[in-house]
Amino acid sequence: MDAGFDVRKIKTTQVWYRSKDGTTIPMFLIYKKGLAQNGNNPTLLYGYGGFDISLTPNFTSSIVPFIERDGIYAIANIRGGGEYGKEWHEAGMKTNKQNSFDDFAAAARWLIQAGYTRKERLAILGGSNGGLLTMTTITQNHDLVKAAIAQVPVTDMLRYHLFDGGVHWIPDYGNPDEPEMRKYLFGYSPYHNVRDGEKYPAVLIITSDNDDRVHPMHSYKMAARLQEANTSSNPILLRVELKAGHGGASAISKYVEQASDMWSFVFDQLGMIK
Repeated sequence: MDAGFDVRKIKTTQVWYRSKDGTTIPMFLIYKKGLAQNGNNPTLLYGYGGFDISLTPNFTSSIVPFIERDGIYAIANIRGGGEYGKEWHEAGMKTNKQNSFDDFAAAARWLIQAGYTRKERLAILGGSNGGLLTMTTITQNHDLVKAAIAQVPVTDMLRYHLFDGGVHWIPDYGNPDEPEMRKYLFGYSPYHNVRDGEKYPAVLIITSDNDDRVHPMHSYKMAARLQEANTSSNPILLRVELKAGHGGASAISKYVEQASDMWSFVFDQLGMIK
């Protein structure tokens, strides 16, 4: 069956960069063969960094139009994931969680410094725990990227354990009811660290009204808080998939609509629409 494109024209390579504390972090780059490294390529940086989950290159058809239009898709294997075993996971959990955020921000800076892209053409993407990652990245580094997408994100780290399955995340995040842990969580909780009058990048938050894993209140609150505080001209958007759960749209037609909305946002914000 003709897939409509030739995968032999796509290249995957692994690079290494240093995080804030000097730890070497791996990252996969996926792009069209022969792509000019001119510092102006639209780039989408993806990360997760939690719950011992490993990110490895895999085929996702939805990124093909982005790659074909000279885009670079980057996957950062930050601490908190399971790529390098138990120690790698533990280095990004509980009171080590800031390592995950530092690793991801360092990936964005490396992509710029290495001449792959520039701030105005760089977006970040993550879902669930990865949504926590992207939202923390922009609250800690408001001028680092042009756009951020958070799919079903965790954003209220002081109350996450009170909703749906949140109590099961305590082993990875820590217990907000413990005073010292609560203080640490408050220090990075995206919702609690949005600052009034800040110029934030463009943001698209995607959630589902029936998500029983990450309650949609995380998305609703974060979108409202950013809309209230933001003083830039960049849009702060909330997309709610109705009658859907944590995985988003289940029907193919709804999935296509959701993917189309997300990629339209990316293409628009990174200047890819001519």
